Amino acid sequence: MEQISLEYLLFWLCILIVLSAFFSSSETGMMRVNRYRLKSIANSKSKKRYAARRVQTLLERPDRLLGLILIGNNFVNILATTIATVMAERLWGSKGLIIAPILLTLVVLIFAELTPKTLAALHPEKIAFPSAFILKPLLFVSWPLVWLINSIANGFLRLFGVNAAEIASEKLNPDELRAVVTETSPLIPHRHQKMLLNILDLGSSTVEDIMVPRREIVGIDLEDDWDEILEQLRVCQHTRILVYKGEIDNPVGMLHARDLINLLTQNHLTKSLLEQAISDVYYVPEGTPLHTQLLNFQRKRQRIGAVVNEYGELEGIVTLEDILEEIVGEFTTDLASTNPEIVPQEDQTFLIDGGIAVRDLNRKFEWQLPTDGPKTLNGLIIEYLEFLPKKDTCLRLNGYPMLVVEVEDNMLQWVKVYPELYVKPTEQESDEVE
Repeated sequence: MEQISLEYLLFWLCILIVLSAFFSSSETGMMRVNRYRLKSIANSKSKKRYAARRVQTLLERPDRLLGLILIGNNFVNILATTIATVMAERLWGSKGLIIAPILLTLVVLIFAELTPKTLAALHPEKIAFPSAFILKPLLFVSWPLVWLINSIANGFLRLFGVNAAEIASEKLNPDELRAVVTETSPLIPHRHQKMLLNILDLGSSTVEDIMVPRREIVGIDLEDDWDEILEQLRVCQHTRILVYKGEIDNPVGMLHARDLINLLTQNHLTKSLLEQAISDVYYVPEGTPLHTQLLNFQRKRQRIGAVVNEYGELEGIVTLEDILEEIVGEFTTDLASTNPEIVPQEDQTFLIDGGIAVRDLNRKFEWQLPTDGPKTLNGLIIEYLEFLPKKDTCLRLNGYPMLVVEVEDNMLQWVKVYPELYVKPTEQESDEVE
């Protein structure tokens, strides 16, 4: 060693620092690369697909990849320490044994650890793809040593119940997928992003959340006078109408406007012909998630269904359009929108129909009213108060001041909400009822 010049030793020390930087950056780049983007590139026709496939192969067993990188990194670092110690001893004598570790630690931290790892964390693909061309053949050459080291390490891991061979596949849960969609907002138009998020939310909503409630169902009673039925058909705004006898809990079927028009063109529409044009009712159990019902509509080739509870009682009507509106937003063709359920007032308050869905309120105003209980504002207030309030009853529900304006037929017809006076509720604060 004494016959080797300092210039030669310095040359090899620099080479070892570069190799250490390579292994350090490769480790961070390989572990930091986006697995889903990697899979997309590997399956594409991009020029990078071969490099991406090499990286995928290496990442199939990260224990072997890490074993190779750590063996290489530790080997060059130890060898660099030896060379630096020899150089320091020649330059400064016995004091060099103290100076060498200090100087080499600074050099390794800056040039072989911090800088390359930061670069790899910021641009993992630019580091991982070229590194794969070196690491893959290097793994093949040093396989016996890597296998020996990994066998010993994995043996210790098994003592703690960890099997390195069982690599868990990366699968995103709905919350994680929602976070991914949100983080890609600069790349996806806001409207498309909102639609994707709405699709993810379908699983947390049921048909009761969006159905037309029983009291708002527009139907035809076959026991009514024929003139009344004709007048209902003339003014009806819906393309599909529920037909029943006597009580709404006794549905006969659904009448489609297309079939009605065919009968009208024949100029001899009668009640018997009307009954012949009625199709069977498609029933939907309450509690059915929206994403399930969407698939059921597709499989059954239906567009409308009657929601029934466990006793077979009719709860409401749900349509395919209702579910699609949960994804893309309200359709402008909704003729019922001419009768608004929310009436803005001059004093910055809102007069709200008690039958409005709580989810619609939260979505329109970005409020935080609870949705895990009653589905309408009327039901939510009555459940909170535990009695049917009278007119001019004031309350603060989940931080929102409200005033009961009109009560009719045991229902809150209109409620006035004061959003400007909202106070964020706390666990210690109790809502007051006047």
